[in-house]
Amino acid sequence: MTSPEHHAHPSALPPSPLRPTAVLPLGALLLAGSLQAIAQTAPTPANDTAGTLGTVTVTDQKEPVEIRSKSTLKPETTRLGKGEQSLRDIPQNVTVMTEQLLNDRNLDDFRDVLRTTAGVTFQAGETGEEDVRLRGFSLGQAGDIFRDGMREAQLITRDTFATERVEVLKGSASMLFGKGSTGGVVNQVTKQPFLMDRYEVEATIGNGNHRRVQADLNKQLGPSSAIRLNAMVQDADNWGAKDDRKGLAASWRTGIGERDEFQVDLYHLKTEQRPIYNHPWLLTGNTGDPKRMIVPVLPAKNFYGLASDYTNSEQTVLTLSHTHRFGPNEELRTTLRHGRYERDLWATVTSFCQNNATLCPGQTVSLANPPGPNTILSRNNFKGRRGISDITQLQSDYSNKFELGGMKHHLTAGIDITDEDARRNQNNGGGALPNTAPLSVRTTRVGTPNDGASRDDTRTWVYNTFNAKSVGVYAQDVVQIAPQWKLVGGLRFDRFEADYINRDTTTGNVIATGSRRDNLWSPRVGAIWEPDATSSYYVSYGQSYNTSGDTYQFALGNLAPGSSNAKVANTPPEKSRNIEIGGKWELFDKRALVGVALFRSEKYNERNTDPDSAATQALLSGKRHATGLEINAAGRITPKWEVFYNHTWIPSAKIDKCNAATCNPAGSAQREGDRPGLTPKHSLSAWTTYRIAPQWRVGLGFTHRGEQSPEGNRTVVAPSFTVWDGMIEYTVDEKTTVKLNVTNLTDKTYADALYRGFYAPGAPRRVYLSLKTVF
Repeated sequence: MTSPEHHAHPSALPPSPLRPTAVLPLGALLLAGSLQAIAQTAPTPANDTAGTLGTVTVTDQKEPVEIRSKSTLKPETTRLGKGEQSLRDIPQNVTVMTEQLLNDRNLDDFRDVLRTTAGVTFQAGETGEEDVRLRGFSLGQAGDIFRDGMREAQLITRDTFATERVEVLKGSASMLFGKGSTGGVVNQVTKQPFLMDRYEVEATIGNGNHRRVQADLNKQLGPSSAIRLNAMVQDADNWGAKDDRKGLAASWRTGIGERDEFQVDLYHLKTEQRPIYNHPWLLTGNTGDPKRMIVPVLPAKNFYGLASDYTNSEQTVLTLSHTHRFGPNEELRTTLRHGRYERDLWATVTSFCQNNATLCPGQTVSLANPPGPNTILSRNNFKGRRGISDITQLQSDYSNKFELGGMKHHLTAGIDITDEDARRNQNNGGGALPNTAPLSVRTTRVGTPNDGASRDDTRTWVYNTFNAKSVGVYAQDVVQIAPQWKLVGGLRFDRFEADYINRDTTTGNVIATGSRRDNLWSPRVGAIWEPDATSSYYVSYGQSYNTSGDTYQFALGNLAPGSSNAKVANTPPEKSRNIEIGGKWELFDKRALVGVALFRSEKYNERNTDPDSAATQALLSGKRHATGLEINAAGRITPKWEVFYNHTWIPSAKIDKCNAATCNPAGSAQREGDRPGLTPKHSLSAWTTYRIAPQWRVGLGFTHRGEQSPEGNRTVVAPSFTVWDGMIEYTVDEKTTVKLNVTNLTDKTYADALYRGFYAPGAPRRVYLSLKTVF
């Protein structure tokens, strides 16, 4: 391995007049020019070192900042706030999972990363309604999953092979990211080229015929340029629920640390999976009881679908970016990205067959008569959906630290433009099998999973189309009004425009067309008190909104005039707010970062069904909240002992107000005063490693989720669960390590994702053996 070259520190840039770069978009130049005029009224004094970029330089460091995430659990800085910031300067709770944590826990699948994030829950699939929730509010369908600060399409499979870290900002964040973000946002940070030759290859085998090889190759091309290639191939049978993947991320970066820096990134991921769409549940008690507990009775690894089932996804993304550094404390970053995201699912819904004269005469299944190897399962219900999105985004973010009026400022401002063309068919399962179909296809038995039966695909496809355009402009200033006090103020304006065409899925004829035009303002304010160099305390308030076109169309299903979906599509945005008080501390000689926050997330004009059949839109009369405590801790306690801990406690969560005519009657799926579905009181994730000898390191962790109900089924409750994971790592030499991971050590059977009528099981015990070499 060659020794790293030092980055050129921005403060070493020679003074020179501003020279506009021809390749910058005109809009970005105008933005930079106007803001530069403000900033230059009071230039930063030469002796002011507090605002330098020392936190991102690698001068006198043993390794570049771009790979430091491989060897620490403690995050240093983030760009979640658009400009480079210390986590202490963000007045909201932020959880960061570094590459070391991802590697230690073997979190290759992005959904596994989310599973080990406190506050995250999962809604199982039904007619396209798969979702991820954060603090009980939509994260996946709301479009709040980002890569490098830019929105990704939803309902796609993601992998961490090219991810340096995952950042979770909790609470309303529309001022920074636009629509959505009631519970928060998740940002994946892509690995960047750096000035050093470093090559890493890892091979993994595991039970379920799991095989995976990935490479992380970085080559320095000159004094300020480098290329980086991340590649991955995975083949896994998983006892029938296969998971095959191929990924490639290539990046070229030049001008690193210089006044003008350019970068080109190409990202491609293709996955071919056969999912366990659901397992049927048994419930305690009797019909009509107010609380019936889910009892999973089938082994989690058993696949009972058809061999013809699949979930395939593919994404190809090209990104061009340019950073212009006007000086040591001032930069303009402009990014242009185009991506195509495709997803195609066809899956079997299984259920316990109950006394069907043809399929299972005389059979009944209950807790009093639990299933055995010969118990018959029906598989005559199918879900099928396809989605294709082409998303083009232009984003320009300006950051400057300067003095004005005797006070220090950190100004961030920018503009982003998004255009999305989407085609969707959310309900094309092919219909039930005909009565002439063999029973071996229409049914299976508990004792014979993965039996190889399949059905022919004769479906035809007609798509709804959805086009959305949005323009957002924001500005935020962090003002140091006294040596220990900072005030935060920001405002964003968004113009959102969307058009849709809803077609008959059989004939292709247009059923309905429609459009939305929304103008939206999102404020954010806060105060930060930093009594010393290792602690900070804050209070913040932010608003966000969810439009009727947050994700990929206005509403699921038929949008015929007068339908409930058509009313939703015609409804103005919902609004939410987040109030938070917290503190952050650097402990153990700044080797660890700890954060504690009290929060209240509230959606205060939620969509409600309008009982008036003549109404043209849904009511914005609902209200729900989640109030609780967040705890984060990450870092090194001693040179041998590292810890990660993330805990969300929501003692108070309630549907405060809903439509009396449709929500409160006896038998309603939810009622005013209920705790919202998918909002457990406790969810937490912990991981710790200890070096017991120079060559040996061991790790142990767990994920806990408290009991919760599915969305829309108030009488059903999934029990709490705790899943333990372990790791043993042996260092062969300075280049090679061998690692053994066991996830779900006790082989716990539990309900991971919930829908109102079934659940998706959590993964069974998995054993992985990995060999990694660095050269």
